[in-house]
Amino acid sequence: MKPLVVVPVFIFMTWVGFSGSVFCRRPSVVNIGALFTFDSVIGRAAKVAMEAAVSDVNADQGILNGTELKLIMKDANCSVFMGSIEVFKLIEREVVAIIGPQSSSIAHMISEIANGLKVPLISYAATDPTLSAKQFPYFLRSTQSESSQMTAMADFIDFYEWKQVIAIYVDDDYGRNGISALDNALERKVSRLSYKLPLPVQFDQNDITVMLKQAKSLGSRVYVVHVNPDPRLRIFTMAQELQMMNSNSVWLATDWLSATLDSISPMNQTSLHNLQGVVGLRQHTPESIHKKAFLSRWGTMQQKGLVSTGLNTYGLHAYDTVWAVAHSIDKLGSVTFSVSDKLIDRNESDMQLEKLKVFDEGNHLRKKLLETNFTGLTGQVKFDPDRNIVGSGYDVINIDKMKIHTVGYWSDGLGFSVLPPETLKGKKNNLSELDQKLQDITWPGGKTEKPRGWEIASDERPLRIGVPNRASFVEFVTEDHNSHKVQGYCVDIFLEALKLVPYETPYRFKPFGDDRSNPSYDELVRMVANDVFDVVVGDVAIVTDRTKIVDFSQPYAASGLVIVAPISNPKSGAWVFVKPFTVELWCVTAAAFVMIGVVIWVLEHRVNDDFRGPPRRQLITMFMFSFSTLFKTNQEDTVSSLGRFVMVVWLFLLMVITSSYTASLSSILTVQQLSTPITGIDSLIATNLPIGYQVGSFAHSYLMDNLRVSRSRLIALGSPEEYEKALRQGPSNGGVAAIVDELPYVELFLATNPDFGIIGQQFTRSGWGFAFQRDSPLAVDISTAVLKLSEDGKLERIREDWFCKPECPWKTTHYTEAHQLRFISFWGLYLLCGTVTLVALLVFLFRTVRQFVRYKRRQMPQSVPSSSSSSTTTTRCSNVIYNFFDFIDEKEEAIKKIFAHHSENPQINVNSASST
Repeated sequence: MKPLVVVPVFIFMTWVGFSGSVFCRRPSVVNIGALFTFDSVIGRAAKVAMEAAVSDVNADQGILNGTELKLIMKDANCSVFMGSIEVFKLIEREVVAIIGPQSSSIAHMISEIANGLKVPLISYAATDPTLSAKQFPYFLRSTQSESSQMTAMADFIDFYEWKQVIAIYVDDDYGRNGISALDNALERKVSRLSYKLPLPVQFDQNDITVMLKQAKSLGSRVYVVHVNPDPRLRIFTMAQELQMMNSNSVWLATDWLSATLDSISPMNQTSLHNLQGVVGLRQHTPESIHKKAFLSRWGTMQQKGLVSTGLNTYGLHAYDTVWAVAHSIDKLGSVTFSVSDKLIDRNESDMQLEKLKVFDEGNHLRKKLLETNFTGLTGQVKFDPDRNIVGSGYDVINIDKMKIHTVGYWSDGLGFSVLPPETLKGKKNNLSELDQKLQDITWPGGKTEKPRGWEIASDERPLRIGVPNRASFVEFVTEDHNSHKVQGYCVDIFLEALKLVPYETPYRFKPFGDDRSNPSYDELVRMVANDVFDVVVGDVAIVTDRTKIVDFSQPYAASGLVIVAPISNPKSGAWVFVKPFTVELWCVTAAAFVMIGVVIWVLEHRVNDDFRGPPRRQLITMFMFSFSTLFKTNQEDTVSSLGRFVMVVWLFLLMVITSSYTASLSSILTVQQLSTPITGIDSLIATNLPIGYQVGSFAHSYLMDNLRVSRSRLIALGSPEEYEKALRQGPSNGGVAAIVDELPYVELFLATNPDFGIIGQQFTRSGWGFAFQRDSPLAVDISTAVLKLSEDGKLERIREDWFCKPECPWKTTHYTEAHQLRFISFWGLYLLCGTVTLVALLVFLFRTVRQFVRYKRRQMPQSVPSSSSSSTTTTRCSNVIYNFFDFIDEKEEAIKKIFAHHSENPQINVNSASST
């Protein structure tokens, strides 16, 4: 029985399959819809391209197997409302796919309709990156997404190292989301969109003028224009009229510009003149025989008057889109539509919703579209996982001398090159040897040098410089009361640095403060962040909280917080005994000891046996005698009247010096015993004593926020006079135990107040710099200029000009100046001692020479032959000098005996004196 049952079943299934293949086959005509704006740059090219594609598909016997492809076109008229209406008209015609729209805003709307009716929507011009495949599963993009183009644009900006960009865009989904993608891409390149300037969707000349004037008032001169294709190029025309396309500016355009230029035929020379130096992007389409043939065909149609527009890349993508739909339909076995039960249930009015049929094979067709892979006019036609066409990159075009030049190419992952992307992809193994580069670009103004890309200030909008109008320590920065001129150490440094900036920067100083007390520097820095000032010039400390909201230049002065208290020498120790004298006085005193020893030896050597003997003994005696006088224990006595006279003056000088030394040392040690117990910031915090700080300084917030000092302990002080008064009063009399302030102020204060000094070391280290708005290009140039000034020594010279009159405060030792004894205090006494010593030596020398002459006359023989020989004369002079030193070395008593004996016996000679 079983075989008898199986055979009829098999015959029935075979018949069902055969009949299904007959009655469910593809119809003879398949409708596809096209929704776009007929009268637009993209629409005019796309219309002709799609018509040509349908004609080519129907003429090709290898596709669709006899089924005719019919294109039904509807005009969206650049309106979301009209586009929504027209798409329903296409659905009523039972289209299996809709090509378009070209507007991203319309695409957002009708993608929902496509999803509900399962009709694939393939757009060749809607580039909005937010058209997500997850949100709109039936939406496919047969062109490159805006995110890819904005990545290329960000790479170009980074290639030329511009950091701030102004975006000019149309305020719709296409413009907003495209610029948002650019902003994200720039952030990855450490650049940013400094300003976004939107235009209305239907903008006019007045809108453009207002927007460009606003852009002109801003600092950046790198403009990215992202609008819908505009045949009149109104933005660039007005920019030329406003003189905004100069050598300092950069004008970049997305692919709307290339689409516009490619569509204008013939090209208007005036339009090209207004575009001089503009750089744009064009979707790259590889060269091929098929593409050349189509371009030739297009040119023929133009000559015959069949086409009034040029062919742009969107037209090429539209042509390939028709073929992609045709290939996918060719793989369908059937085309059927059905009415949705949900629409029937909701049809409570005369809307005729039953005409909106669901495409039964829509999901199947969508899958076939995603599997598309063929070579078209634009290259390989293939969809990526995000349902965007696999892009070939972009051409970089430059308008120069009334012509459009391709200066290079960009492709994802390969960057910029002068070679087409398809050529580079064939050399992937050698990519490390290829440097990213472009051909020379002619920028606005006709120059090939890279524009600066920003203008920090102009005559119409000078640099707004905020300066603290200080009431104390005005040497650093303040406004003169009479002339209202801003001046000071910090101002001079900034002006010198500004001279080294390689461009002219008009500026205007704006004092901040009431001139009665120092302003808040934190508030001044916040005003820079809030765009009230472009820069702050003054004694602004570089601290962490401020660097979070502004950029600082290279520090031009070292700074840091220190403690000031009424002490004299916190550095006493093992060498405290040398502190009473300055180095100069120690050196002069030591030289005086040596001089007195030598002089006394000279005066006493002929008359005092204690100063005679072997040379070594005499040398020891010479020095021991002078130094032993310091302790009044010298064993040798002076015999000569000259020696005693010198010793009287020397002992007087020594008495004054030793008494002064003892008093100074006692003062130093006494002050140390009575000094403050504060040894540093830790011990100061540990006490409950009041602490002074300068009004407006960051020291207040640092002590409270970082060191957790109670607000009640902090006392604001506004001037050096208040510093001195508070320190002298002390904490018990309403003053302070110490003051915490920055080192430059403290140095200036201590220069005129030697009774105070610095306790411990700096407990913070920072510097003073100029505060700029974030990412200000001027900050980099000023930093470079400050380094140059430092290398040239100008920073130090400016500092000395302001603070070294009569001497530099930072070169003064604040700890010991009050008790150190200087040479200038005793120079009169040393002069007296030196004068007496010199007179004694001259008297001694006169007496000795007189004795020697007398001695030689009596000792000289009566008959000495004269000789004119020069050698004899030289020998006699040498003998005289030698005899003189021998004579000095003789005891004076022996010389006197010689003179006494000589009067009795003239024959006595020097030998007898020697024997004596």
